[in-house]
Amino acid sequence: MESHAAPPIVTAFADLAPRYDVVLCDIWGVLHNGVAAFPPAGDALARARAAGTTVILVSNAPRPADAVAQILDGLGVPRDAYDAIVTSGMVTMSLLGDRPGTKMWHLGPERDLGIYDGLNLTQTGLEDAELIVCTGLFDDTTETPADYAETLKTAKARNLPFICANPDIVVERGGDLIWCAGAIAEAYAELGGDVVFCGKPHRPIYETAFATATRLRGAAPDKARMIAIGDALRTDLAGALGFGIDCLFVAAGIHAGELGLEHGAEVDPAALARLMADGPGQPAAVTTRLSW
Repeated sequence: MESHAAPPIVTAFADLAPRYDVVLCDIWGVLHNGVAAFPPAGDALARARAAGTTVILVSNAPRPADAVAQILDGLGVPRDAYDAIVTSGMVTMSLLGDRPGTKMWHLGPERDLGIYDGLNLTQTGLEDAELIVCTGLFDDTTETPADYAETLKTAKARNLPFICANPDIVVERGGDLIWCAGAIAEAYAELGGDVVFCGKPHRPIYETAFATATRLRGAAPDKARMIAIGDALRTDLAGALGFGIDCLFVAAGIHAGELGLEHGAEVDPAALARLMADGPGQPAAVTTRLSW
């Protein structure tokens, strides 16, 4: 960036909400941390909806929307906080639906196998696969992307296409950072592999969210009255700016360590400006945690 000036810092979403008709809100890092919900964030979205705003949760979860809704129920995120959910898993399923009969190798945990429900695919081992679909690491509690170096070399030797169902590099889980599918996909791309990314910051997931907002509101929304909320510069901020909409950056999420934030700490404008200097652009505003 040319300027190192920090974007405006707001303490309450109520100060911004009247400017927008549609909110595209990230889930992990904004509404919960993988272990428990952030009640003020859910309350803020519910209040925005009560005032007439359409709230669509946009997630890089490699799962169908109904599976994500069930997870949110279990974490305590209220249903009245959102109108709909759009996931990278849904985008992946649409893409795979155009490849009937394909022999594919699933790279990721068993909990993500629901992404293939209803699809005409043949799951095989890597040696017989025509395509790799990656939803994450097999065990994200013990493994790192480095554990897949030889596997990716084998895949590249066969020039296997690689679909990344979750472009996140890491997510926060109860205060720890956990490796995601995006880290493996990036490593494959560095080898020269052919990678398709199905979630944020790439355009298809935003187009799906926009179509969902159009259906819910009965007319296409004005992008000038849309805002994305998220905690990751690489996915949430870059994706919003690339789609031509504003972004509210939640600082006490994935970048909290870089910003020196601890429980109850305030955002330091100087640290924020340094972080933004290496980012994709400026958000419309910054908040520590989403609240009304």
